Amino acid sequence: MSDEVRLTIDGSEVLARQGQTVLEVARENGIYIPTLCHLKNVNEIGACRMCVVEVEGVSSLVPSCNTRIWDGMVISTHTDKVHLARQLVLQLMLANHDVRCLSCAKTGDCELQKLANEFELPLENPYKAHGEVRLPNRVDNPFLSYYPDLCIGCQRCVSMCSRIVGNGVLNASKIGTKTFIEAPFGKDWKETSCELCGNCASACPTGALVTKNMRKYQTSKVNKVLTTCPHCATGCQFYLLVKDNTILDVMPANGPSNKGLLCVKGRFGSFNFVNSPDRLRYPLIKNRATGEFERATWDEALDLVARKFLEIKNRYGPDALAGFACSRSPNEDCYMLQKMVRCAFGTNNVDNCARVCHSATVAGLAMTLGSGAMTNPIADITEDVDLILLVGSNPEEAHPVIGMQIRQAVRKGAHLIVADPRKIGLSRMADIHLMLKPGTNVAFVNGMINIIISEGLADMEFIRTRTEGYEELCEIVRDYTPEKVAEICHIDPDHLREAARMYATAAKAPIIYCLGVTEHSTGTEGVMSLSNLAMITGKLGKSGCGVNPLRGQNNVQGACDMGALPGDLPGYQKITREDVIEKFEKAWNVRLNRKPGLHATDVFPAAIRKEVRGLFIFGEDPVVTDPDQGHVIKALESLDFLVMSEIFMTRTTQYADVILPGISYAEKEGTFSNTERRVQRVRKAVTLEGEMRPDTEIFIDLMNRMGYPQPHLRPDEIMDEIASLTPSFAGISHRRLDAGESIQWPCPSKDHPGTPILHVGKFTRGLGWLYPARYCESQELPDSDYPFILMTGRILYHYNTMAMTGRTRGLVEKEGHSFIEINTEDAARLGISHLEQVRLTSRRGTIESQARVSDKVSPGETWMPFHFADGFANILTNAVLDKYARIPEYKVCAIRIEKIQP
Repeated sequence: MSDEVRLTIDGSEVLARQGQTVLEVARENGIYIPTLCHLKNVNEIGACRMCVVEVEGVSSLVPSCNTRIWDGMVISTHTDKVHLARQLVLQLMLANHDVRCLSCAKTGDCELQKLANEFELPLENPYKAHGEVRLPNRVDNPFLSYYPDLCIGCQRCVSMCSRIVGNGVLNASKIGTKTFIEAPFGKDWKETSCELCGNCASACPTGALVTKNMRKYQTSKVNKVLTTCPHCATGCQFYLLVKDNTILDVMPANGPSNKGLLCVKGRFGSFNFVNSPDRLRYPLIKNRATGEFERATWDEALDLVARKFLEIKNRYGPDALAGFACSRSPNEDCYMLQKMVRCAFGTNNVDNCARVCHSATVAGLAMTLGSGAMTNPIADITEDVDLILLVGSNPEEAHPVIGMQIRQAVRKGAHLIVADPRKIGLSRMADIHLMLKPGTNVAFVNGMINIIISEGLADMEFIRTRTEGYEELCEIVRDYTPEKVAEICHIDPDHLREAARMYATAAKAPIIYCLGVTEHSTGTEGVMSLSNLAMITGKLGKSGCGVNPLRGQNNVQGACDMGALPGDLPGYQKITREDVIEKFEKAWNVRLNRKPGLHATDVFPAAIRKEVRGLFIFGEDPVVTDPDQGHVIKALESLDFLVMSEIFMTRTTQYADVILPGISYAEKEGTFSNTERRVQRVRKAVTLEGEMRPDTEIFIDLMNRMGYPQPHLRPDEIMDEIASLTPSFAGISHRRLDAGESIQWPCPSKDHPGTPILHVGKFTRGLGWLYPARYCESQELPDSDYPFILMTGRILYHYNTMAMTGRTRGLVEKEGHSFIEINTEDAARLGISHLEQVRLTSRRGTIESQARVSDKVSPGETWMPFHFADGFANILTNAVLDKYARIPEYKVCAIRIEKIQP
């Protein structure tokens, strides 16, 4: 049966598709129908009646936004009857509307205002209400305001919050005939479950629900610069709104990964820091006599760095130097940093912060599949799936826009299994929540595999044709019976059985995971176990499936792609391969060191041993972000010379000898690679006063001063060099991206569209390796002295060290202090009340924090964020490392909790 429909619209016969609305057909054929309450795929309730049309044979006008077409339908969109009806709709809306367009934040951008002008309404409104109910404005929220007298009751904001964001904190109510929105922006805004994402304000057609930033400008009078969000690796696209060289606001763009959505950090925490008065603006050199930093010229600073590093290199050898790349900086920056370390320093001691977050992913998936990256696009694993297996990931807080899309998937009918030690938000929506004991991921996955194999649910054809190592894996998982795994993981064995059956039998079932899998002393084996699970069920190389790590920082994927790794050149080309080394030697015209370098987590103990003496840190703050803060500080103090390229003073810059002022993402050109391998542009929006320089220029100048002749290159030229040496980036250029293409690597040629799904038909390594992982306990478990497990992580309102989010007042007002989640039973036993200050001690140090008492964590377990200076969690955490990726075990260490006596 054909789905083709033939109809007539405004006298013209057109062909359309079964199921389309009148409005959709009209727009496809260039016919204008005004709308107000309609927002495609968001709000299609037909409440405002602005879009009404005449249909032959139907006595009354019908809303075009939700009226489905039929064969032979005859539609008229602009008759006198239709025009009068639309005019009446506008007059009735304006009857209860406080018309103050000149002072409204939305003036010039208000859809109601535009339609009122279009329909040339008379100045006197015969329907003007008198003595109507006046509701108070809700304006206490630091970011959002609601003005009920400007609300037209269209409910676009309500639909956005409930259907798209999936939070449901906005509701429509009535007083008499007047509809208004219960917006949680009053004095109790901090106690509500509103996530402050502001997507409701983007949906509002009038000035009723607006962001406070909108009062600073008119949209028509600012410059819009399309760029990529600098926070997590979702890769949201947005516009920076700029006037007089100042960023005033952010406007969401319809990017492939965010689809017009933003989170609170992207919308409100991504630009205030750029113009912050405490930006570093001049080079600084520490006076060794006083310990104070003194302003210097660029020549003085770079000459000193070059001289000191050359002295170390000549006296102790090139491997006495090391450099860390910044995972928040563009690909082009990371590429030049690693090139500087290899060509000018002469060592492979280069790394990036993936070492402490997703290095286990890079190592694990590279070993089992051949490529250490997310296998499927974000849209592919959230829009059309039967089930999502979410392991050790809290995307509602760490990757909020992906969290919104997972909520949408569940609302549309997808099943959800959550495996996580905490009761995260998504666990409330889950079919099954397996509340694993921290550190037991390998046992959990082996238990899933045991059930799938024993119940005949494995895809034996896929295993036979696409994998190797099945027999050995079977031998190992035979011991991981549901009862044994339940005992290890502290879960119900029947829940494990049901989870395994649901995952194995679902046609489209992606695995999504994050740092709850990787940040363990067995993190790499946890990743490889998940790879095993996907392979034995045949869920790789196809749509709606795969193994999908949500990378942490905005360009941590790109930093790895660019070769900021001790064993890999750009594109994961191995240092140990002679043909690879020779290719880069020819291109860079230098003899390269063939010895794999030190991982970042091994550089610090090497510094204490005086094996590493000079260190260049670009845009990282390891004193805050790395485990066992005392150990990191001791290492930094042991260095002969420390150089930092930064935009702010940080806890780590205190230990530097030279500080070089770089620039932020909003001041430079380049690209970020998001978690789904999508390469996207970063564009310059402002130029600030001061002597700050692009980081690529800093690296190039230093390379030349150290004797390596590096030509000066623009960011687009650097990307061209990357493409010439990196097969997976061979077809990627700024020119293609600026032309509107969205490219996921591998992209092997200039006419290649990119690769959305990896491992289709064949794994990168040939056959997938079913790695035989055995469960091992975490390295530090509770005992009588330290009886609690501590886990750490991120919260919604801040990112890492708060260098960006901590300079947005409203975010600090919402969450500004350290806290620790403690189970209700434990708190009662210790006599600790909710919100009471407590003392926390591990074998490495002591801090104080605020107790948040609930059942979010199990008895004997605790959780705290690592962002806050008044209680740095990483003073407590353990620097024990995974044997493959050398990633620290942030997720499990033993602590003691004490009530602070008055």
